[in-house]
Amino acid sequence: MKTFKDLFEVMSVQTRKKMGRRMAKLAKSPAFQFKKKKALLKMRNPAKLHLAARKKTVQMYRDKFYPSYADMSLQQKVKIDQLIMVKYGSKIDKISKKMAMKLKKQELERIKKARENKPDA
Repeated sequence: MKTFKDLFEVMSVQTRKKMGRRMAKLAKSPAFQFKKKKALLKMRNPAKLHLAARKKTVQMYRDKFYPSYADMSLQQKVKIDQLIMVKYGSKIDKISKKMAMKLKKQELERIKKARENKPDA
């Protein structure tokens, strides 16, 4: 299984913004929207579940220790993310494993709801 660091390489601010513009444009295309809808009806693999769990865990720590995170500049956010990883990295790993198990249990419920809300059902 790939680790979190393998999935996300460190990018410069310029590269991140460029990627954001590209994805914003891509998100408007009908093919991309169709793929997204189709993916919502499928079970996520363990790697994706672990990634989602890790993101939720990191977000919990941001909310707990830095409530004004959303209002900060990009440079401040990068600095805070580094601090959180240094201070709480091992705790985040442990909690995200437990969170991944919870997400796996909730996955069937999520798919069931998505299929019920499907317009052509």
